[in-house]
Amino acid sequence: MTAFFLCLKFFSIFGKIQKTELKDTSKIVLLILLVLLGCTKKTGLDTNTISSADSLPIYLSLANEDTIPFKFKQSYNQKALNIILAQKNDSINKVNLFKVANRFYNMSDWKSYLSTTKLILDRSQKSRDSVHVAKAYTYLGDYYVSQSVSDSAFMYYYSAEKTYLKIKDQLNLAKTFLSKANLQYNEGDFFESEITVFKTLSILKKEKNVNELLYESYNLLGVLYNEREEYKKALEFQNNALKILQDKSIASEFQYKAASLNNIGFIYMNMGNYTEAKSYFEDGLSQKNLFHDRASLYAILLDNLGYSKFKLNDSTQLPDLFYRSLQIRDSLDLFSGVVSSKIHLSEYYAFNKDTAKALELSKQALTLSRTTAKFVNTLEALKQTAIVDPKNASVYSREYIKLNDKMLKEERKMGEKFSRIEYETNEIKDQNSNLQEKNKTLVYVFSICTLLGLFFYVYKTQQAKNRELLFKQQQQIANEDIYNLMISQQNEIELTRIREKKNVAQELHDGVLGRMFGIRISLDSLDKLDEEEAASKRKKYLAELKNIEQDIREISHDLNREKSELINNFIAILNKLFENQINTYNSKLITNFDPNIKWELISNIVKINLYRIIQEGLQNCNKYANADFIKVEMKNQNEVLVLTIEDDGIGFNTKRTKNGIGLHNIEYRAKECKGTVAIKSVKGEGTKLTVKIPIIPNTYLHNNDI
Repeated sequence: MTAFFLCLKFFSIFGKIQKTELKDTSKIVLLILLVLLGCTKKTGLDTNTISSADSLPIYLSLANEDTIPFKFKQSYNQKALNIILAQKNDSINKVNLFKVANRFYNMSDWKSYLSTTKLILDRSQKSRDSVHVAKAYTYLGDYYVSQSVSDSAFMYYYSAEKTYLKIKDQLNLAKTFLSKANLQYNEGDFFESEITVFKTLSILKKEKNVNELLYESYNLLGVLYNEREEYKKALEFQNNALKILQDKSIASEFQYKAASLNNIGFIYMNMGNYTEAKSYFEDGLSQKNLFHDRASLYAILLDNLGYSKFKLNDSTQLPDLFYRSLQIRDSLDLFSGVVSSKIHLSEYYAFNKDTAKALELSKQALTLSRTTAKFVNTLEALKQTAIVDPKNASVYSREYIKLNDKMLKEERKMGEKFSRIEYETNEIKDQNSNLQEKNKTLVYVFSICTLLGLFFYVYKTQQAKNRELLFKQQQQIANEDIYNLMISQQNEIELTRIREKKNVAQELHDGVLGRMFGIRISLDSLDKLDEEEAASKRKKYLAELKNIEQDIREISHDLNREKSELINNFIAILNKLFENQINTYNSKLITNFDPNIKWELISNIVKINLYRIIQEGLQNCNKYANADFIKVEMKNQNEVLVLTIEDDGIGFNTKRTKNGIGLHNIEYRAKECKGTVAIKSVKGEGTKLTVKIPIIPNTYLHNNDI
């Protein structure tokens, strides 16, 4: 739509607004917005400039505007649909889709209405949104009603009914009942329609602010009882409907009052009370804006008023009333109404002895009625034609009887079809329920089998772990036995060395010291000798001192070697452990030992526990840390032996993770040495184990040192 066209459109619409004095200011605002968006140098409301969610309300409003041509409304609604389809499938999205569907319905764009509704149903089913699934079912039912496909309409209404029952939505259930009752009435299934209306009323009487639905229910009951010729009950329900219309909240443009007045007048007309009927029809025609709001109802009232006057031999406004009604119905393509108007005109001209005109009109009505799906119209036309064409009355009568039988069979068939749809739908649901139960049973059986399999798997895995743990425990015991044996051997060596040291001490005391004492005495005696003799003896004594010096050096070297071997036995065992670690695992091992640690002063119990703590710490790093490097460090801090084992692994939450057997053993061994254990770990930043043990001197060795 160009900017020039939009501007012209605005001024033409604005002129209409002035003439009709619209009270709805929102329409004026919308039209002004349309002009502001359209009367620019840029192109107006198109997909290039307005494609975001902000434009959605504008498109929806334009699609619902009666003053805009059909093709533009359709285009705006399609643009709104395109925006909604690009949005997330949530409840708001489905609400907007229903708005689009409503606008296609109001435009009578049935193809777009059907595709949009099916899209809503599909999205609602995928998201398991029962509320919108049920609403989509009702929309599909409305579509098939508009297309006169009664069985499909009934099926969808019934599906909606079952869904609303399931989710306990009473108000929407009542609306669905009412739609189904109208469908049953239109198909001649009056008995089932009546039952369905009473189901509706039983729900509505418990609800609030449902006067419009109550009106429709009472009105339909009045129509049903009129069809069954129970006129007293029909009037009762129609009067109940009129009373409800005292509620001013019901929109006047629906012209419910005029409809009820027409229905009451029609009941009186069927009762033969044409005078009373005439007054109701006249009252109905006097309702404000009737022709503008509901032209079809206006035409019905004109036709009924004319027929009442005809029956009362009141020729005023006749046949103008019939022709005015016929003209309106023909312009609206209301074929059933056109047939009815022509039948009444035929009766009028037959009464006035204009047989040719009467026959012409009745045949026109008959021909037109045969193109419609309403057998009632054809029956009425056949009946009138037989009256005005007595020569061929038998032909028309036979066709009448045949068609009447067919209509009864069709009505019975349709009632049976509705019942069959209900039965088959329930059967399908029962089958689905049975399948669901079977599926549940299969799921339960499969779950039990899976749990049993999982149980046996866990059981076997636990057994394997227990065997592995038992093996490790046995290995640890064996390692401890080996180490204890090594320690005991070391102790034997130490005892031997101690004995040797005693012997050396004795040797020094009894041998070296005695020889040195003798040389010292001899050196003292040199003062008494002359220089030549003293020099000779001095050389002899110096040579002896050198021998003593050499003996002392050898003894000293032996003692140092013994001490080093004693220290290096524990270090050698640790180095063997570290060598196995490096050869077995990929992580880099870094060791650092304080040279100031006097291992000879540390008790064997401490050494054994330190070895096991280091072994367990390395094992934990290998099993759990997934580390790239491991650092083992030992140093002496104020006579406290500090062991740290640090890694750069995955770490763990020390507050949440319970101590395992390994950590428990480390704490136990540290406690046995009167030490403490501290663990610092952060997820992703590694773990640091710190063990502090006071240095307990090896009293056996200490007390036996010289």
